[in-house]
Amino acid sequence: MASGLRITMFLLLAFISASVAQNVTGSKVEEFHVGVVLDLGTMVGKVANTSIAIAVEDFYAAHPNYTTRLVLHIRDSMSDDVQAASAVLDLLENYNVQAIIGPQKSSQAVFVSAIGNKYQVPIISFTATSTSLSSRSLPYFVQATVRDSAQVSSIASIIKTYGWREVVPVYADNDYGRGIIPDLVDALEGINAHIPYRSVIDESAASEQITQELYKLMTMQTRVFVVHMSSSLGSLFFTKAKEIGMMGKGFVWIITDGLANLIDSLNPSVVEAMNGALGVEFCVPKSTGLDNFTMRWYMRSRNDHPNDPTLKLNIFGLWSYDTIWAVAQAAEKTEVTEAKFQIPPALKSLETLEKSRNGPAVLQAILQTKFEGLSGYFDLSGGELQVSMFQIINVVGTARRVIGFWTAQNGISQQLDQSKTNRTYGSSTQNLSIVIWPGGSTEVPRGWEIPTNGKKLQVGIVIGGGYPKYIDANEDSITGVVTASGLVIEIFEEAVKKLPYALPYEYVVFNTTENVSSSYDDFVYQVYLKKYDIAVGDITIRYNRSLYVDFTLPYTESGIAMVVPVKESTNKNAWIFLKPLTPGMWFGTIVLFIYTGIVIWLLELLGNNINVHGPIPRQLATMLYFSLYEEKEMVKRLMSRIVLVIWLFFLVVLKSSYTASLTSMLTVQQLQPTITTVDELLRTGESVGYGRGSYIKGLLEELGFHESKIKPYDTPEDYHNALSKGSKNGGVAALVDEIPYIKLFLADNCKGYTMVGPIYKTAGFGYALQKGSPVIGDISKAILNITGGDSIIRIEKEWIGDQNNCQNVGTISGTGSLTFDSFAGPIIATGVASTTAVMVALIIYFCQNKKLGPGNGDSEEILPHEEHKDGGDERSQCQEEAGDRRMHGQINTPRSKGSNWLPKQAHIYSGIENVRT
Repeated sequence: MASGLRITMFLLLAFISASVAQNVTGSKVEEFHVGVVLDLGTMVGKVANTSIAIAVEDFYAAHPNYTTRLVLHIRDSMSDDVQAASAVLDLLENYNVQAIIGPQKSSQAVFVSAIGNKYQVPIISFTATSTSLSSRSLPYFVQATVRDSAQVSSIASIIKTYGWREVVPVYADNDYGRGIIPDLVDALEGINAHIPYRSVIDESAASEQITQELYKLMTMQTRVFVVHMSSSLGSLFFTKAKEIGMMGKGFVWIITDGLANLIDSLNPSVVEAMNGALGVEFCVPKSTGLDNFTMRWYMRSRNDHPNDPTLKLNIFGLWSYDTIWAVAQAAEKTEVTEAKFQIPPALKSLETLEKSRNGPAVLQAILQTKFEGLSGYFDLSGGELQVSMFQIINVVGTARRVIGFWTAQNGISQQLDQSKTNRTYGSSTQNLSIVIWPGGSTEVPRGWEIPTNGKKLQVGIVIGGGYPKYIDANEDSITGVVTASGLVIEIFEEAVKKLPYALPYEYVVFNTTENVSSSYDDFVYQVYLKKYDIAVGDITIRYNRSLYVDFTLPYTESGIAMVVPVKESTNKNAWIFLKPLTPGMWFGTIVLFIYTGIVIWLLELLGNNINVHGPIPRQLATMLYFSLYEEKEMVKRLMSRIVLVIWLFFLVVLKSSYTASLTSMLTVQQLQPTITTVDELLRTGESVGYGRGSYIKGLLEELGFHESKIKPYDTPEDYHNALSKGSKNGGVAALVDEIPYIKLFLADNCKGYTMVGPIYKTAGFGYALQKGSPVIGDISKAILNITGGDSIIRIEKEWIGDQNNCQNVGTISGTGSLTFDSFAGPIIATGVASTTAVMVALIIYFCQNKKLGPGNGDSEEILPHEEHKDGGDERSQCQEEAGDRRMHGQINTPRSKGSNWLPKQAHIYSGIENVRT
């Protein structure tokens, strides 16, 4: 029985073996040779090697019916660029590989990708992130990883969120390090952040070299650093940074994904040294497949790397896994023909290596492969991994925590919500969780500090401008110490005192009197040349200067005006009574006077007031009388009296104003400017003056003044002498200058001069600082605090004096006569009331006539007959006299309450009826 069972089992196994052998023979499996070039001695190389092995097994376990099988040929480049290129040539020549995965470094990929491009062999790297490896110039190079340029927008968004204005990139001096800089610079310029310095560290730098560079960074103002380097160099860099105290409060460190992706794999002491740093890393979605793979990877890694038990899975391991799946799918889609890359033994030259027959098809299949991998959606279209999402991390303790997310559509947010599509570059700190900054502080660093090398800020001050009350300076001939004074200096020093931190500085003199051609433009340009950190003086904020420096908020009022002599108004002749009103006001008042009289006359006429009947001269006199007086006996209608009340109110206001103005002209000394407009100067050909070295000369030329009519002066005394002489005696008719200077001049020369204008707008005086200076915002706030309170009044009173004592300080324009616009309200009210009353009266009149017209009674009896026979004339005359007496009686008799006023025709009609009766 047992022997029979054994025979049956043997026959069954033989049958199964024959069937399997027949199936394999019927469907031949094609081998697809793939080269893998990694730095197997590095952490990334070890992780990827294990992931690749598992990926091949998982792929064909999931696709048992595929007719292709990847055959991997793994080579170790030993972190050497030449060795990596040699390994690639060996794979092409001796193993006829159809694609190459790797190499690991960007510097290795530069040469290897050129080989793949020349011989049409796809090179797929999941670690080389340099932006210089462009698919446009190297179409056969595929980046199955996130390019460095993809993360610069997220870094710029972090910097914008916290409002930092200056950033120092710290990067390795190799292809990987340098590749990110152009894109980083563009991204920072887009948010108005600047790079004052670039810290380049050699890839093989020793501890002493790194320490020396760190001390150099410590002496700078900027405290925001973006670190872009390999994990090995980054570990040494942050260890040294902590040793010299640069991981304390006030510093900001942002690491790129090259370091951030490997935080969990770094030595705990290194991670602890990086405490407080921010970073951006690729965001991997959680999944069941990822959890299962992670467990299997750790089990496999213990066998593959028994001497490295601390090895941890990272994003590069996931990308290597997904890359194998992409190549395996491409191999199945491509009809592979036998391809041989042979080099004749006698030549051994690259020029004899033939192009791959399958390369274009394999490349196209790889670029079209899209699937949901362990790292997320794996899409290599365009020659690189399509990624638009990062997560922002904060290194705390011996690990990192996620504080927010960044997407190209939504910017920064605490939660990953891809439903919003209208926001880019989130700029609020509320979009991130609380950050533990270096030193354990939760207070957001300013991003800059006073240099620790003791160097004070160089504050340039200008002297020789002619107004020592605004700014003046003295330099000690022995010590060289510069002391400054003046309104400009006191406002600056007051602003520095209000800063929330100490700002050590020293004055440096820029003397405009040493060189006649020197100007304020030259002074401001010294800031651009970095000779001065701040330029303090009476500097006008102008557009052309703002192109190369930044200005604080202005601390003075703005505008350009004229100083002109004043003359007494001596025209007190017989016609002075006309001067209180302008010609336009006289004309308007007369027109309104006549119009009001016509309105009252018409209203009374429609109301059958007998006072408006009679000859035309009498009616004209009545009409004028109505415009001047209101008498009960002459004005009967209510609407007429309303119009008269409004008109008389206007007359009362006009009379009071006229009387006051005429009294002032007759009793008070009238001082009028000799020149009132710039056009008057141009028309008469008068000369004008300006402050030497000022930009106002160019402005006057633009306004049309001939160069011979423009004269420069240096001091207020020169201005006074030139204005006193006048244009005809070699002086000037007017001085054109900025309003702060004019007020200072008038404070000392109040009598005889006045200010006319402003004739031109300016932004006022401000302080100039270097572009992107971190202190400009704080100084501007301090200036706003000063100018918005009592401090500016005290400072101006101290240096300029009490300007209220000089009546000529201020803008003078016009003649002082009353204009039409001054009485616009009463005039409009009078006109509207008169017009409305006329319209209402006409409507009432026509409605009454319509009721008494044909069809509403015996219309032929309304009016008296003109002719009668047999003594009809006498009878008619009697009837008229009787009717007139009755009508006058009714007029003179007071009306009882509720009585009606009858039109004239009605009274006549009543008299006729009585006679007939």
